[in-house]
Amino acid sequence: MAAYLRGLGVDKNLVVRTEPADGMLVYTLATPEADTDTLSLKDRKAYRIKDARLRLPAAGGRTRVVSTVSEKEILLALLQHGRLTNFSGAGCALDALRDHVRLRQHVVAWTDRLSWVWPDGGPANWNTRHWDKGTPRAKFRVDQALLDAFLNQGKYRIGCYAATKLSYAHAVLDYHVRVKKDAAKAALVRERLMHDGEPLDGVEPAAMWDFEQGFDPAARDVPGKLLGIRRGIAPDNFVPGDWVYLLNTDPASAAKTGYEGSNAVYLGRGRFVDYYNDHRHAYTYREKIDEVYQWRHGVFRRSRDADKVQALADEDFARLSKAPAEGGLLLDLRVVPYLFGYEDLPRLPTP
Repeated sequence: MAAYLRGLGVDKNLVVRTEPADGMLVYTLATPEADTDTLSLKDRKAYRIKDARLRLPAAGGRTRVVSTVSEKEILLALLQHGRLTNFSGAGCALDALRDHVRLRQHVVAWTDRLSWVWPDGGPANWNTRHWDKGTPRAKFRVDQALLDAFLNQGKYRIGCYAATKLSYAHAVLDYHVRVKKDAAKAALVRERLMHDGEPLDGVEPAAMWDFEQGFDPAARDVPGKLLGIRRGIAPDNFVPGDWVYLLNTDPASAAKTGYEGSNAVYLGRGRFVDYYNDHRHAYTYREKIDEVYQWRHGVFRRSRDADKVQALADEDFARLSKAPAEGGLLLDLRVVPYLFGYEDLPRLPTP
């Protein structure tokens, strides 16, 4: 672990190691316990955080270089107060941590610059060459169908829920196929995605939606195909690659299709995904909170509805960052990738 930290350029005085009991090692940032903020890590000079550059497939068999979050920032976010990430059993290994960090980076790299089309209450559209609505056509491998959604974005008119599931399904599979070149793990990911023939169904655990009216308690234990759930996360604690949900708590605007809430991926560097390039490819945390809040005032497009915006003060953002039960918008859960190959994955129900 010490060598891993050195390799990422993390000074040893920035991390505290403790051994509480039973052979456990705990690593945390040398920050006050009350400091749970990961959004500002990039601005803290002591951490010397810089972007990384990765190469991704592009249309026509070409490749493109993207600027994305660094492994260093992801690791520092994991070490910050506000959550505890356990690596136990077979996962109690440096390779498991390193792999998890790189997979998170891969999720961010694929979601950093997207331009899908927002359906705005209308029906979704999928590239009919590869998809029958949200189901891949049988003549294509699921890898090809998922990749097409990123290479031909203009042919996809999808909501943020479908966009988020696409992002994780593609990034997790592509990481094990193309980056790790691990045929066994890639086959495992494909098998779980295609378990019921619908790769985008159940990517996340069913319990993510247990706050919704009409949620079936019998579904609470249905695991995600690729992702697990972490609860009780501090409001300002986000690790790059987290799936985050902001709930629209206004009943009137939430009744409008597509505005029930907002699914987002944290991209690091204080930025959240913008699936439709409506906002220069990313939102800050405040911008994301403000976007969801303003729906109750009829602000569905800033260019068109700017006169309806009601400015928020600092105390408003503090309140809205809390859980819905406390008057806020942010659920205290984060949905994250499994440790593929380092933990026993939960069994999926019989289709």
